[in-house]
Amino acid sequence: MKNHILPAVRLTTLCLVLLTVIYPAIVWGIAQFTPGSGNGIVINERGNRYYSNIGQKFNEDGYFWSRPSAVDYNAAGSGGSNMGPSNPEYLQTVKARIDTFLVHNPEVDKSEIPVELVTASGSGLDPHISVRAARVQVKRIAGTRGLSEAGLNVLINRYTERPLFGILGPEKVNVVKMNYALDQSMQRPESK
Repeated sequence: MKNHILPAVRLTTLCLVLLTVIYPAIVWGIAQFTPGSGNGIVINERGNRYYSNIGQKFNEDGYFWSRPSAVDYNAAGSGGSNMGPSNPEYLQTVKARIDTFLVHNPEVDKSEIPVELVTASGSGLDPHISVRAARVQVKRIAGTRGLSEAGLNVLINRYTERPLFGILGPEKVNVVKMNYALDQSMQRPESK
């Protein structure tokens, strides 16, 4: 037994140092070379502070809408709903989201609604939508803000993020960054 205690103590000490000191120091060092130095990218708008890497709630007609969140965009409580696609409560929630979207976007056919505009992501904090999900909202935003659809499509093109290394993942648009740019460069929607 004594032959096993000393190696176990050494292994425990090694793991403790490796996993609580060395590994976190390496991750922290790498984070210092990322945008925001590991603290996220902060956008300050009208006295509000937003992190562009955390989804935010946009539901006014003059903005691009984000992907729904099962945790109401609360970064402290990240998570999905854990309801399966056949769960009646989940189906009712998705149907309500579809109905709401169609009320605000009457020119869009139900079959044209991208799935990410009516279903929440696994984390509930996804700041991205597909390019298609952004384009399907253009007519509503143009009408609300009195802008041209062509101008909004140029904005979408400017904020489209390409796949990593040109092959990993889909093209996507960061809703927080795009709505911030929309407010900075174009007329803000009238408050009702």
